[in-house]
Amino acid sequence: MASESASSSGPPLGKYLASTDKKTRDKAIKSLATFLSDPERDLLPKAEMAKLWKGIFYCFWMSDKPLVQQALASEIAEILLNITKLSVSLEFLRGFWEATVREWNNIDRLRIDKYYMLVRRFVNASFRLLIRAEWDQAACDEYNSILTDRGGPLCPEDIRVPTSLAYHLADIYLEELDKALGNAPVPEPLPAPLSTLLTPFFTLAARTPTNTTYQRIQSALLDPLYSALGTVHDSDEPPSRKRPRLSTSSYSNLVVNACATEPKREGAMSGTTLKKALLKKMFDIASEPDTRDANRRKLYALWKENMVDDDDDSLSHDVDAS
Repeated sequence: MASESASSSGPPLGKYLASTDKKTRDKAIKSLATFLSDPERDLLPKAEMAKLWKGIFYCFWMSDKPLVQQALASEIAEILLNITKLSVSLEFLRGFWEATVREWNNIDRLRIDKYYMLVRRFVNASFRLLIRAEWDQAACDEYNSILTDRGGPLCPEDIRVPTSLAYHLADIYLEELDKALGNAPVPEPLPAPLSTLLTPFFTLAARTPTNTTYQRIQSALLDPLYSALGTVHDSDEPPSRKRPRLSTSSYSNLVVNACATEPKREGAMSGTTLKKALLKKMFDIASEPDTRDANRRKLYALWKENMVDDDDDSLSHDVDAS
């Protein structure tokens, strides 16, 4: 039985999580949550985590009704917040992303939408986990490494990573961060360090060899964000002649509770100040030697188009000269 497996030295695996019997699968998931949330629990060996996630992946595979799928996706993602130790939560998250990248191309078209939903639930839960940790710098750095290391969904160098995962993350990232801030696990969440959180996307935009990936990041994530930040405190100004206002979400929670890198020191930044900080970060990454020349030109053009004042004329001159 699943409960018996959970009480042993290891988590419920294989035949319990991927059982054809729904009751057995449900018990296995609950036993798993109990097992991982044990405050005495240390990190699982990498091989054990990989086996665990293979079982979870196919447990979700077996769910076949929309309401069941939604409930199960939420229950699995919430394990991140039920785990007592932050290090164990992040290792569980790494296991999720490695399994998702590894198994993604095996998902048929009839099941793909529910896995997109599972990804969305994990993105949201990950942000709530980091909010609860007060955006701890080491935790944020580990989170970014989970996304960008080989086997992660935003790794620019790993050709095994399906591009559709990066597209989906670009589509939902800001929306889920905004939701997480609006439904935070603490009463007064610290500002989200956007420069830190967006670094994986800046880096992927700089280094991706495919134009479609770059364009998706710009159109789905960067353009809407810069538009929202540029109008949050400047609603009386006329729209820019260079770019029409985008009909996107205003990210109402995010634009009033975000900073660049240090939430406790910087506090919530104004839209204009934060936009400048993000543009500087994007410019710096575009200037790195590993950036592809074609992508550097696009990022420089995007930077120049979004500059909010004339204080950086020297940088603008450098861009024109490059």
